[in-house]
Amino acid sequence: MRENGTRERIVEAANALFYQQGFEQTSFTHIAEAVGITRGNFYYHFKSKDEILDAVIAFRFGATEAMLERWEQVGGNPEGRLNCFAEILVVNRAKIMGYGCPVGTLCTELTKMNHQSRQEANEIFSLFRVWLRRQFELAGRPGDADDLAMHLLARSQGVATLANAFQDEEFIRKEVETMRDWIKGVCTCLS
Repeated sequence: MRENGTRERIVEAANALFYQQGFEQTSFTHIAEAVGITRGNFYYHFKSKDEILDAVIAFRFGATEAMLERWEQVGGNPEGRLNCFAEILVVNRAKIMGYGCPVGTLCTELTKMNHQSRQEANEIFSLFRVWLRRQFELAGRPGDADDLAMHLLARSQGVATLANAFQDEEFIRKEVETMRDWIKGVCTCLS
């Protein structure tokens, strides 16, 4: 049981460091120091940085699935669930202003590196896309649900990128309010 705890702590530390510093800028030493273990103990759990990356992507994928499941419960209806998606920008505004979107920044970095795991990281965006599409379908927009999903996903990524660049919390709040108004209009258009 203790080994699993150490492995989980390594993945959690790597997840945070990859988000804050980037995958390429994070070393084994950074992660080992964050967890408080020796490099030897570190290598017992992970033989390469790519193994850690795979574990971080799986961790983020699972966390995203769990978040989407929570939104299914608390959102109440498609409009409410879509608003949960938009609100994540406000909820995580400090982190977003500091580091951008954790999914977007990792996907961008891995694509720039032409890294073999970039497609796996992109699957997290696919989770959001499929979930958003389903919400728009349930809201009575089956014909353009995927286009609407991609629009909302792209808008949220743009807000995260600009909030990070300009360090403007009020910008995030205004954009989320605009997104909520747009969602309301789309959901009532054909319902």
